[in-house]
Amino acid sequence: MTATPTSGFSAFALEPFPELQMGDDLAATITDVLTRTDTALQDGDIVVIASKAVSIAEKRYIDLGTVTPGPEAQELAGKTGKPAPLVQLILDSASDYFLATDKGPIIARHRLGYQLTSAGIDRAGTEGAWLLPVDPDASARALRDALITHTGADVAVVVADSDGRADRRGATVISIGAAGIAPLRITEHGGKRQEETFTDLIAAAAGIILGQRGRGAPVAVLRGIAYTASDEGVAAALHHRP
Repeated sequence: MTATPTSGFSAFALEPFPELQMGDDLAATITDVLTRTDTALQDGDIVVIASKAVSIAEKRYIDLGTVTPGPEAQELAGKTGKPAPLVQLILDSASDYFLATDKGPIIARHRLGYQLTSAGIDRAGTEGAWLLPVDPDASARALRDALITHTGADVAVVVADSDGRADRRGATVISIGAAGIAPLRITEHGGKRQEETFTDLIAAAAGIILGQRGRGAPVAVLRGIAYTASDEGVAAALHHRP
């Protein structure tokens, strides 16, 4: 089915947003921010949330002091300058990997099927790390359902993750989980047909205002985008599904 075109949309961050603690209820926290800022979600809104926020809520923290690096991790740590326990977590989370340059970064295919820098693992200060959610699509569905219950608005949810590319410096933002929105869309023009990774486009758009280093705004709302409702999840778009 050819996608309904979008000619314009708006986007805004939910802020000020409180610093999340492990085990926090994301839907309740988002609803509280909406109330305090006199903001209402609308039917068709897309709520984009940083994966780290989901990991914090799901208690995906690992103390690096509990990780014993093996020989491969020690060797990679020497090449990349990353702490050996962190490298071991990357290896444990990955089905395969390669170095973008002789000194990294480490580009890994996560066991969930995503190709991500450092297997999507985020440093937590000098002593810990955050792993990805266990099932990002399931996390998106749970948050979507809870937001609908809390707000009454029929929204979609995309879980976004910062990610580097092997061919260039810097980072972008991609989707790793979705609910209520199809991960792919078909566009046609002039006899040409294209399948697009739609939730990645959504994540990248939200990434302009999401919580980059030091910003502290882990949730953005995109409004006015036409999309097909679906609970397929981002996993449906992967070449290598778990």
